[in-house]
Amino acid sequence: MSAVAVERRAGRPSVLARAWAFIRHHLLTIYSILFFAYLLLPIAVVVVFSFNNPPGKFNYTWNSFTWDNWRYWDGVPGIRSAIFLSLEIALIASVIATALGTLIALALVRYSFRGRASTNILIFLPLSTPEIVLGASLLTLFLDLKVVFGFWTILIAHIMFCISFAVVTVKARLVGFDRHLEEAAMDLGANEWRTFQKVTLPLIAPAILAALLLCFAISVDDFVVTYFNSGARVTFPLFVWGAAKIGAPPQVNVIGTAIFVIALTAMLFNVLIQTRRSKGAA
Repeated sequence: MSAVAVERRAGRPSVLARAWAFIRHHLLTIYSILFFAYLLLPIAVVVVFSFNNPPGKFNYTWNSFTWDNWRYWDGVPGIRSAIFLSLEIALIASVIATALGTLIALALVRYSFRGRASTNILIFLPLSTPEIVLGASLLTLFLDLKVVFGFWTILIAHIMFCISFAVVTVKARLVGFDRHLEEAAMDLGANEWRTFQKVTLPLIAPAILAALLLCFAISVDDFVVTYFNSGARVTFPLFVWGAAKIGAPPQVNVIGTAIFVIALTAMLFNVLIQTRRSKGAA
């Protein structure tokens, strides 16, 4: 008599039944683990190969471990200027886009005016429009205006498509905002500016910080729109695209890993701030 039959006669579920019950109970957990592993696997490959010492120009096969890629992260000509240009544009564009996006979100949520629905549609258009269309449209605009391509055209393009992400992020926080807190502050004698400074701004600060980080990440990562409007300037994504034609230096993996770690740290810091605010409010 088999072990399964013995277990059935004894009134105990079989091994297969117990395994199936375990899978059904933890199916969502298993799916989530596999999903995140699928998402993080390419990032893990980038991190691992940042320590690789490739035998040739292409960093595609593992050869040996080395710290030299991190010690000489700017050992490839042009990579230093490219990463500094990307960081400079991303920082300026994210700050300006977040400031403008916050004001637009406040106007859309707090006030009723003619053209409000049209403004909402216009805000969502850059989110739904393919990047190649945005890049080609801006290229045509700059050519018609006879604008010299370079730093300013890249910056204007990045601010343009980052504003939509900032508006959506801040607007989501403002929709659930309790206006009674502002009314209470004004009943106690605070004017509009004092109320905004002491009540509104601290409560929406996590959303503003999230919008800032999102705009920064999108700006650093952008290739298509930048390619159309960069002129002779080379950002880090454009440098990676150009370097991939003749080789794949491990310093590219180093910069990518560093950007990922910095962005992850900033996001965790933002989550920590929001968690502390929630505990304090409770």
